[in-house]
Amino acid sequence: MWDRHFLAQSPCADVPWGACGRSPCHSVPMSTQTDSVGRIIHSNACVAEGAAWLAAAEPRFAQALEATGPLPLRLRKDGFEALFGAIVSQQVSVAAADAIWGRLKDARLTGPRKVTWASEEALRECGLSRQKVRYAKALAAANINFAGLRDAPLEEVVSTLTDVPGIGIWTAEIYAMFSLGRADVFAPGDLALQEATRLLWDLDARPKERALREMAQAWSPWRAVAARLLWAYFRVAKDREGTR
Repeated sequence: MWDRHFLAQSPCADVPWGACGRSPCHSVPMSTQTDSVGRIIHSNACVAEGAAWLAAAEPRFAQALEATGPLPLRLRKDGFEALFGAIVSQQVSVAAADAIWGRLKDARLTGPRKVTWASEEALRECGLSRQKVRYAKALAAANINFAGLRDAPLEEVVSTLTDVPGIGIWTAEIYAMFSLGRADVFAPGDLALQEATRLLWDLDARPKERALREMAQAWSPWRAVAARLLWAYFRVAKDREGTR
């Protein structure tokens, strides 16, 4: 399941390009719409390349990287289950989300057709709220061309996903980052990214979503790696606070 803390490693790590159906981290060939898609992260080497670029471009990132060490890949599969898992995880603890997802899997209710055919009662018995049942049904009915999103511009990815009730901009950007491997996407609405930026830049307050989105433009074309670095730095900073 696509958990909200993105702790799981991708099954694509350390495999040759093509084995997982992803493009190399350098610019994608023109036949796969380089201009609209840009760089695709497919391996730990891609993340390391982006981290090195960020450290050279911004001394604060170099400082953060020294504290965090190598950054994780954190790619996940794309498709219906990735987004359904994100809906399940909304506003509940990781443990609760895992338990609900486990019951859905046991009931074989994680695919779009099964969700479409399932009764509300069956989905509720797995732990979904009425609102999340509505979101799950809407996602199944949306009939999204997930394969087509792999080559779509980011704006189209976000627009397509946010048309579905229950999927907001944050979820869409996280999907683009970790399920599609986009190297130049950021999620400025994430509170941990805001707090990590405040700590690293020694700001008086967390930057708001709009301000952080503008700030992150300087980290292009590796904004997704900047996000990984800020999340890692946030955990390091919080661990340090816990030892005081």
